[in-house]
Amino acid sequence: MTAWFVIAIPPLIMFFALAMERLETRLRHVAVQENEVEEFLQAARADEVRALFGSGIGRALELFRLRRLRRAALVRSRRPRQRA
Repeated sequence: MTAWFVIAIPPLIMFFALAMERLETRLRHVAVQENEVEEFLQAARADEVRALFGSGIGRALELFRLRRLRRAALVRSRRPRQRA
């Protein structure tokens, strides 16, 4: 019986470690980066702060990113086009 434990435990530990590594990789892509939070806290508007308290950092950052994308698109559309 002890021989089975000696044979079975190392592969079980290896499979567990591999599963945890895959989970960590997925969570790393979903997690919020520190620089994003800093930028949000420096430049957030009132509606984005309300979203932070009401729905969490994910929704607040989503609103913040949408505002930045709209502003960037507006700046690009106002820029005079250069002819080649």
